[in-house]
Amino acid sequence: MTTQQLVLSLVLATMVFSVALELRVADFMRVAQAPRAVVAGLVPQFLLLPGATWLATLLLDLPPNVEAAMILVACCPGGSLSNVVTHHGRGNTALSVSVSAVAAVMALFLTPFNFTWMVASNPATAAWLKQLDIDASAIWWSLLALLAVPMVLGLLFSRHLPKLTARIQKPLSTFSLLALLAFIVLGLIKERHLLNALILPQLLIVVLHNAAGLALGWAAAMAFRVVERDRRAIMIEGGMQNSGLALGIIAVQFNADLGMVIIASLWGIWHIVSGMTLATLWRKKDARLGL
Repeated sequence: MTTQQLVLSLVLATMVFSVALELRVADFMRVAQAPRAVVAGLVPQFLLLPGATWLATLLLDLPPNVEAAMILVACCPGGSLSNVVTHHGRGNTALSVSVSAVAAVMALFLTPFNFTWMVASNPATAAWLKQLDIDASAIWWSLLALLAVPMVLGLLFSRHLPKLTARIQKPLSTFSLLALLAFIVLGLIKERHLLNALILPQLLIVVLHNAAGLALGWAAAMAFRVVERDRRAIMIEGGMQNSGLALGIIAVQFNADLGMVIIASLWGIWHIVSGMTLATLWRKKDARLGL
C-alpha cells in the first residue's frame, strides 16, 4: 500500500467512525428485523445496474475498452463513501452500512462472475475477456479496516464515553464533509492532464451511467416498498460503486488501459458529486418540512 493509499484509508476510516458516533446498536437491530430493505439495496448493485449496463453496451457502438470499463464498474460493489453520503442525506445509515458489508463479501464471487460472462457475451468486448482473480484479502481489508473496525469503535465510544462523544462528534462530522470535498479536488488535480474537451463524451457516459444506478436504486426501493429513509440509503448504494476496486483490477488485469482508467476515474469523482448533491437536496427538503 502506497503512502497516498494509506492516508486515504485512514481518512475514510475516520469518516466512518464519525458516522458511527451518531448510531446506536438498536439501529442495527431494526435493520436485522427488516431484511427486505437489505435485499432491496443489493438488487440494484448486483442485478439491475450490471444487467442494464450489459444491455446498453450491446445496443451502443462504443470502443470495447469503454464498454468493458462500464461493465466492470457496474459489477463492483458500493464503497464505504456511500455510508457517509447516506448519513449526510439523513438516510438510514445503519441500513447503508449493512448493505455495504454484505455487498463486500458477495463481491468476492459476483464481481468476477458477472464481469466475465457479460464481457464474453458481448461481441465487441469478447476479445477483452480476462479471467478476474480478485484478491480476497483486499475485500476483507476494506470490510474490516475501513468499515467494521471504525464502526464498532464509534458504537463503543457513543455507548461508554458519551461526554467525549458529544465533544468530538461535531468536529469529526465537519471533517467528514471537508474530506469528501478533498476527494473531489484531489481527484480533479490528479487527473488534470485528462481534463480537456476530448473526455467530454466519456464524462457524459459516466454521468448517464451513474444516473441510471441512482434511478435503479430508487426503483428497487419503491418496488420493495420501504420507507423514505431506507429509500435514500438504497438509492445512494445503487449509484455509488467502488471505482477504486475497478481501478485496481484495471491496473492488474488490463495493464492500466487508458480508456478504462478514464471511465473508472471519472466515476470515482462524479459519483461523489452526484451523491452529495442528492444528500444536500434531501437535507434542504427536511429543513423545509421542519424535520
